[in-house]
Amino acid sequence: MRIMSILITTLTLLSIGISQDEAVTKVATSAANWLKIDNGVRGISMGGSQVASGRGLSGVYYNPASIAFIKRSEVFYSKSIYLAGITHNTLGYGTKLTPTDYFAVHLFYLDSGEMEVTTESSPDGTKEFFSVTNLALRLAYGKHLTDRLRVGGVLKYIREDIFTAYMQSFVFDLGSNFNTGIYGIILGMSVSNFGPEIQFHGSGLEIPVADTTARDGKLSKITKKFSVPLIFRLGIQKDIIGSEEDSANRLTISMDGINPIDYTVYGGVGFEYSWQNIAFIRGGTRLFHDTAGISLGGGLKWSMFIVDYAYVNYGVLKETHQFGISLNF
Repeated sequence: MRIMSILITTLTLLSIGISQDEAVTKVATSAANWLKIDNGVRGISMGGSQVASGRGLSGVYYNPASIAFIKRSEVFYSKSIYLAGITHNTLGYGTKLTPTDYFAVHLFYLDSGEMEVTTESSPDGTKEFFSVTNLALRLAYGKHLTDRLRVGGVLKYIREDIFTAYMQSFVFDLGSNFNTGIYGIILGMSVSNFGPEIQFHGSGLEIPVADTTARDGKLSKITKKFSVPLIFRLGIQKDIIGSEEDSANRLTISMDGINPIDYTVYGGVGFEYSWQNIAFIRGGTRLFHDTAGISLGGGLKWSMFIVDYAYVNYGVLKETHQFGISLNF
């Protein structure tokens, strides 16, 4: 009961004063909102509560310090069948450079699928097609500062292409993972997408002008600059049964508070049951979130391979399915 009180108090402190009816949400005040799409299969199945419990490459989206849990080297791939026909994929490689230093490369790629171009004169379509693609390439570094404290940082190149317009920029992530040594509680913290405002460019913003001094007879529209979705996360993890060192049977619970710059504070809570470090059952849910609900998943480990699956119910938006495989060597 004492442990549960600590977990609940942590999220309550993050959410205090936040009411879904009274809060100013700042929705639609940032661009590149695809950066908020979870892309770790284990984390997705646990309600996104990974800032303290993330391990290896699958946790780098939530907390860069997760790579400091890599034993030797790891390769990771996942595919998500997302909402409205959208798919996204991740591919990563991480390695232990020294007993205390870690490095990883992580690629996220999202594709909306083909959509037909519509205009004022052709509202039913012009027979021309386009797609929206998003890319985030992460270079991550992690370090063991002490036997209890891990830290990590990410330099992230981001790019978004919408037909013939695009934006690109560099942003940063920072995170830490701290084993308190008190009742086996682990704390995690991260800040994601810290960087400059972004702006769209490209030929899609050019318009022909009859009388102009422009050399090519075109003028370019100047789009407004928007901030990227800065996200602060604080989380806690506790092993209820067993521990990471004794993995015969292990039950872990985790809880995160998430504070994006363009939304109200919300949370995630999840669990993972591990049997003999071979079979894994996971579940979780989002708290105070307007779309994401119950999530479920599991995994199987065989030799150096781990296969994971996650399911999330988004209510009226239907559900998503994620599949992942990792190789540890």
